[in-house]
Amino acid sequence: MSSATSTAVRALLLDARVAYQGLPEADELQDVLDRWDGPLRVAFAGRVKAGKSTLLNALVGERLAATDATECTRIVTSYVNGPATRAWAYPFGTEPVQVPFVRAGGQTRIDLGALSVDDVAQLVVETPNGRLERLTLIDTPGIGSARREVSARTEAFLVDSAPGADAVLYLMRHLHTADVGFLRSMSDEHDAGTSPVNAVGILSRADEIAGGREDSLEVAGRIAAQYAADPRVRSLVQTVVSVSGLLALASTGLQERQHAAVVALADAPTSLLLSADRLLDARPELGPTREVRAELLDVLGLFGVRLCVSLVRLGSAPDAGALAAALRRLSGLEDVRALLLERFMARAGVLKAQHAVRTVEAALSAQPVPETGALRRRIEGVLAGAHELTELRLLGDLRTGELDLGDDDALLDAERLLGVEGSSARERLGLDADAADADVRAAAIEALRRWQRRGSSPLATPDLRRTAELIRRTCEGLLG
Repeated sequence: MSSATSTAVRALLLDARVAYQGLPEADELQDVLDRWDGPLRVAFAGRVKAGKSTLLNALVGERLAATDATECTRIVTSYVNGPATRAWAYPFGTEPVQVPFVRAGGQTRIDLGALSVDDVAQLVVETPNGRLERLTLIDTPGIGSARREVSARTEAFLVDSAPGADAVLYLMRHLHTADVGFLRSMSDEHDAGTSPVNAVGILSRADEIAGGREDSLEVAGRIAAQYAADPRVRSLVQTVVSVSGLLALASTGLQERQHAAVVALADAPTSLLLSADRLLDARPELGPTREVRAELLDVLGLFGVRLCVSLVRLGSAPDAGALAAALRRLSGLEDVRALLLERFMARAGVLKAQHAVRTVEAALSAQPVPETGALRRRIEGVLAGAHELTELRLLGDLRTGELDLGDDDALLDAERLLGVEGSSARERLGLDADAADADVRAAAIEALRRWQRRGSSPLATPDLRRTAELIRRTCEGLLG
């Protein structure tokens, strides 16, 4: 994002905060200002047991978020880079207090002490972790909880007028009507919520798809691709990818002794892997000890143990490092990391600016003030001078159906040029990463001419003409 756009949006926020002085909206605007220069905030959302905490742990490379059902999983929890590993509770209406952060038996726990869950607005966990220098990851309570107040915390954080995240990873085990409903509520045009531009769908627990068959990961990948092409889903998220959080997390801390145990199982009869009970109750001389088998099942699950044994038998995992690399690739973890880097981090400034502008717009709609007219004109001026923000709005309008081009090929072409597959010139133009500069220029000229023809056609609809005008500016920028 250009420095001019950043300066204009920051000035808009400052003036809006002054206009709302003494009103609740002032706190929301100040919160956006406080986060302006900080890391991009990415929230993990989804139904109960969707695997949010497991995937978060895999992405940071260590077990930070509790994966078992504890009282703290009912509280919105942020994970940030810090000088030491420690946890802070933010009680409603009072200053934050440090609370014990305990690691034991492969699990983590935050001890609230005398505080109850109802007393705490949010938790913040600090830890020295390079992966959190540019990203703050936020774990939210599962929606669809049996306790309505638990889901309400996530709804308040992600759906209310000034949600606390710049982008969202939404995890689902399958496309449930509750998932569609919640995503729609997050992207409500009257809120400062998410849009298809800053939300990605994750088909989680891919190792459990198709009953844990040996082709479960491939089946999950095909289902994710079908979801990504579904018009209902396209209007809510950028794309959908599949991931096995359990295998992804295992890949970040796989040890040589665990690899040795898998090698021992590779020499044992295949019948041991027919069920977890058979594996646990097999004779001691068949493979590793019962305790080690139990550990493998805990870390990898039965599907993961079978997969690792197959990789060893095929000669694809001669050591723990090779096995971990294979698990990272097969689990989908690298795909999720690439999405975070290419779809979110590469556009961090623009996503923050979009969030800021939407927060001001939400305040003006919810609580008009004497300066409302002037602030709305300021927003129009910011958008007119910031093509990056205009692109995001256009992409959102195309995804949600607000604009109808009446041509699927033109729609897909427009979305790619607007950066839905990545923000670099080569990604926008559908070229390989190593394409020569001359090829980039030639492709940009062709895209510019293509959209000039579309916009000037006598059959062009008003929506198509508006889209063509804006995409011509994008193509000119690519040429520049």
